[in-house]
Amino acid sequence: MALVVVPVRLNNHNHMTTREALDRLLSIPMFQQVGGAAYNPGTERMEAFCRFLGRPQERFRSIHVAGTNGKGSVSHMTAALLAECGLKTGLYTSPHMRHVGERVRVDGGAMSEERIADFMERAMPFIDEHKPSFFEVTTAMAFDLFASEGVDVAVIETGLGGRLDATNVINPSLSVITNVSLDHTAILGDTVMAIAMEKAGIIKPDTPVVVGQSDPESAVVFIDKAHECRSPVTFADKMYRVTGYECRTDGSALFETESLLDGYRFTLESDLGGACQRYNIPTFLAVAERLADKGLEVGRPQIERALAHAAGTTGLAGRWQVMARNPLTVCDNGHNEAGIREVVSQIEKLRSQRAFDRLFIVFGVVADKDLTRILPLLPRQAEYIFTRPSVSRGLDAGELARAAAGAGLKGVVMPDVCAALQEASRRSSSGDMIFIGGSSYLVGDLLQMWDGNRFGGLSL
Repeated sequence: MALVVVPVRLNNHNHMTTREALDRLLSIPMFQQVGGAAYNPGTERMEAFCRFLGRPQERFRSIHVAGTNGKGSVSHMTAALLAECGLKTGLYTSPHMRHVGERVRVDGGAMSEERIADFMERAMPFIDEHKPSFFEVTTAMAFDLFASEGVDVAVIETGLGGRLDATNVINPSLSVITNVSLDHTAILGDTVMAIAMEKAGIIKPDTPVVVGQSDPESAVVFIDKAHECRSPVTFADKMYRVTGYECRTDGSALFETESLLDGYRFTLESDLGGACQRYNIPTFLAVAERLADKGLEVGRPQIERALAHAAGTTGLAGRWQVMARNPLTVCDNGHNEAGIREVVSQIEKLRSQRAFDRLFIVFGVVADKDLTRILPLLPRQAEYIFTRPSVSRGLDAGELARAAAGAGLKGVVMPDVCAALQEASRRSSSGDMIFIGGSSYLVGDLLQMWDGNRFGGLSL
């Protein structure tokens, strides 16, 4: 039975202060804090929430992006491209690194606390009665802001999976699935095919879909679903490939790219310089072509500018982000097997270029990660400082250190990322490298402390 909701007008005596509204929002359990307990599968409650708000998701065009890895980067690249084409652009991604408004952006600007408070005041009758999840609330908040701001198009990133994700109430102009690998297996399934079926749930009737990587196990799932929906499907890795890349110590990179359709070769620069972008750039280029098919005036100049300034245009943080130069200090929120493999590849690329002498790694993870898959990927030639993300799901640093020792990784334990980075700074010299990662929440802790200048006497 469908939820029945009636929009409610608040009286003046129900007015919430900005602080009260933010506290109420942040009191809702979020996945990044408590894991699966905060996950509400299915779209019925979200559809009811949208009816309560007057169906805001129907008042703007959208692009829907899912995938195990790369969906955040592709979402930001796509939003940067839309902005380069002169469109007023919304962007909804998760999780946030520093403050919740980062999840909802219009033309690169994060949603203000005042706008969040205004939404919460209007939404409280529904929230109190139907108890939506934190992700459902922020999804509704994004739809509401995009509609009220009159965005031309919004890029909407899924939270988990796709079929049962709260964002899957939109009818997008284009669906994008970056890739499929094993992550969140307790929720999405423990095989690539099972996870692919969940992500294929964002494919809508008569709507083009771009798939980033044509893995044999998952490709058949996407082809079958697209055929069922009469939706043309494009596999980006059959159109483009990155044949080489040069990473720079400022965080940017050059990507040598080839069109597999005509053999044309060209170089693209991006301020998203992580090694993983060699997979995301073909997906982005295929997205650009499908948008051109839909009438968007997009050409090579717009594509080049969008990539060169993707992070700057959209406010993306935590993706191979260079925090300091002496010593070279980098953070990256790659947190699963595929993401960490790419991070290590990037570090080893820099090592081969003699970009640093000694390597220090500040590392922390959440408790539900499979350490038997992650720890063997990490470089042995490094000094480790193990710590714990501040979320309740964070794995005890001592437990992590013991597991790491069993994998041949030696290091010390520090209570939080601030103390861990101070320890890395104390041990390192100007020609060394410090890397901080293992969890997007650890990187979020870092960015919050960095912005708040809470490293005391630390000078990098």
